[in-house]
Amino acid sequence: MSRTILVADDEPSLRLLVKATLASRKYTLIEVSNGQEALDLAKQINPDIVLLDVMMPYLTGFQVCTELRKDPKTVNVPIIILTAKGGQDDKDMASSVGANHFLTKPFRPPDLLNAIDFVLGNKV
Repeated sequence: MSRTILVADDEPSLRLLVKATLASRKYTLIEVSNGQEALDLAKQINPDIVLLDVMMPYLTGFQVCTELRKDPKTVNVPIIILTAKGGQDDKDMASSVGANHFLTKPFRPPDLLNAIDFVLGNKV
């Protein structure tokens, strides 16, 4: 059975990079371009993992993460924050809103695969 990954980023090039990185894996990839779509769709489909950009229209990735953690249906969905903002304050904020992992953009494709494997509990 394929695992579903929800990718929320307003940059088409980043979504394309994620798609290319995951092409060799048997994941079902669902892409959205803003925070509100990410929140609504995550609650609707209950993905196996969510990849969230921080700076997106309507809701930030931090806001989406906060809301997903409040909902009993999505409270345990693993969340990886992907952001160009790599300061300690951003890492602390990601942790405080319940993100499972934090990757700074630009990232290396193997780093993304390792992060996904880590939060899903797969053996690398």
